[in-house]
Amino acid sequence: MRKYYLDNIRWATVLIVMFYHVIYIFNHCGVAGGLGPLGESPYPDILMYVVYPWFMVLLFLVAGICSRHSLEKRTAKQFISERAVKLLVPSTIGLLVYQWILGYFNVKASGAFDQMPGFIRYPVFCLSGTGPLWFSRLLFLFSLLLVLIRKIDSKDKFYNLCTKCNTVIIILFGLLIWGSAQILNMPLIEVYRFGIYFTAYLLGYFVFSHDEVMERVEKIHIPMLIIAIAAAIGYTIFYFGKSPCSSETLKSVFTNLYLWAAVLAILGCAKKYFNKTSPFADYMSRSSSGFYILHYSALMYGAYFLYKYTTLPAAVIYILSAVIMVALTVGLYELFRRTPFIRWAVLGIKKKKKETALKA
Repeated sequence: MRKYYLDNIRWATVLIVMFYHVIYIFNHCGVAGGLGPLGESPYPDILMYVVYPWFMVLLFLVAGICSRHSLEKRTAKQFISERAVKLLVPSTIGLLVYQWILGYFNVKASGAFDQMPGFIRYPVFCLSGTGPLWFSRLLFLFSLLLVLIRKIDSKDKFYNLCTKCNTVIIILFGLLIWGSAQILNMPLIEVYRFGIYFTAYLLGYFVFSHDEVMERVEKIHIPMLIIAIAAAIGYTIFYFGKSPCSSETLKSVFTNLYLWAAVLAILGCAKKYFNKTSPFADYMSRSSSGFYILHYSALMYGAYFLYKYTTLPAAVIYILSAVIMVALTVGLYELFRRTPFIRWAVLGIKKKKKETALKA
């Protein structure tokens, strides 16, 4: 039976990431990579403090759960082949075909375009166009490592042992998350946090893919939700004005215990209330991967021109940037998924072979 709550968590989190980036691109708290502060009020940054600690950990954990379910129906070779098309192709070939345009705007926004020799511009645009695709690269690497780990636990002894994790252990995994946040973080490029993201991915695969474990998480969804809301308020007040993406902030005990409470609250509430679907949810489940790939470039197109060439009030620019991002994301996705080669190179969608049936 399909676990709709996992689909709903994924597409809802992708929407959160999209609107987070609207705030991030104009942030006042010193996070590098955007266009610059918009207006005098820093209060739109509140969204960044509320969601940044947990949304990518949640996506990696859910990816781990889904990897377990996928590998129950596929061989390791089939699993890696599918992941290569879905994750690796868009984050490599997709840069050359489409995402270099995002790189162009990133370079223009940085002011380095005019100082750059013409012959190196395209390669730099490609490198600068990665944007949110770092997630795809890490997830593909974790998929490769998982196949190796499965060979060590070929009889699922450790996997089956993890089904016994009780509520106390589930909550105490927050300490494991905090510990993993201290290690394997790439210098300068802080989004590549191998330690915490791989830990979340493995927890999804070994622990939270068990129905018994998820039933225990569901039972504590109310207290976890209360704790997460209280922690979100306290966390925002405590860190407001500081970069929520800095190494110091991301390694703190407060950050990691808050994120773990939020992850458990979302998993439990989704299992309890959102294990269902609808035509809209079905569309979002099919499209969310493509929306994730395309949304940041779509945002940059509108936000860059609004920021550089208009004098509209900050609130209007925020709203228009979000509207343009959503409209362009949906439009580009619907266009690209219907376009041969582009759908494979940019979206990681492999064309299904037409089955021909011979009638007797």
